[in-house]
Amino acid sequence: MGALHASAPSPTSSQALEVWFVLPPALILLDLAGAADAFRIATAMGLPVRLRYAAPLAPGEMAPTALGVGLAGVEPLPRDLPGNALVILCGATGSGESVLGSAGGRAIVAWLRRLGVRRVACICSGALLAGVAGWLDGRECTTHHSLVEQLRRVAPKALVLDSRVFVEDNGVYTSAGITAGIDLALHLIGELGSPRLAAAVAREMAVYLRRAPGDPALSPWLEGRNHMDARIHRVQDALSRAPAEDWPLARLAGFGHMSVRSLTRHFREASGMSVNAYHARLRLALARQALANGETVESAAERAGLGSARQLRRLWAIHAPDSPAAARRRKEA
Repeated sequence: MGALHASAPSPTSSQALEVWFVLPPALILLDLAGAADAFRIATAMGLPVRLRYAAPLAPGEMAPTALGVGLAGVEPLPRDLPGNALVILCGATGSGESVLGSAGGRAIVAWLRRLGVRRVACICSGALLAGVAGWLDGRECTTHHSLVEQLRRVAPKALVLDSRVFVEDNGVYTSAGITAGIDLALHLIGELGSPRLAAAVAREMAVYLRRAPGDPALSPWLEGRNHMDARIHRVQDALSRAPAEDWPLARLAGFGHMSVRSLTRHFREASGMSVNAYHARLRLALARQALANGETVESAAERAGLGSARQLRRLWAIHAPDSPAAARRRKEA
């Protein structure tokens, strides 16, 4: 079995916040690597954190992964952690039963039950471990869509939400699968550092746009892209690169090398919606991001390329069940 070293450069100052990635048996490497690399980049950009990696291992053992590659440089689960440390539970392959029933899974659950930290974040099936340990009791949470029902069974006191990228509730964070772990890491970086730093890390990672807590797992940036029409993909790419711009149909038709009439017909056939509806969803996604970052409804409208808050409310009423003001109140709460 091959070995990788999990250690990465981190500040050594006593002022640095410790971020502990906890690795279960059959670790999904991307659950670790996506989130950890976001923190690595943030550290290089000045975020004062120290990255640590731990697993239920004896000293010197390698941490097993689902790919059959062992990770060296991983520490045993620490006896104690500083109260302000951040623990991130990564996901593992297999059924929930295999994650929870393994010796390593049981060791992590026992460790979590005596943990004295204030913040725990879970990626994918990591939520099952936190749920059995009682960390999700009375809290809203989520996990990978294939594990939602099992999370409800093992954590009956939790408020498990469907179709969420990630959920935050009083210091406990839970997320869906691999890419959602990156979104969660960026959110945490924004909290520990600043939204500007999180945006810079996202750009470095070529993550187009951060999603916010409460966003559906199916991002508007992915919706309507499950087709094979290269012409329509080019049009959607243009809209996605600059959703705040006004896009006359004639200009968009040029990207697809077709007439306006052909564009409107083929776009609906490929994506299941009109060009205007697709553009509106992207603009609303921009507005939601602004509201999630604490901006006013007027500022959110401006970021979405709309002329006024009234225009945003009108568009929102057509495509969303709530209102901009309600979305902003959820952030403030």
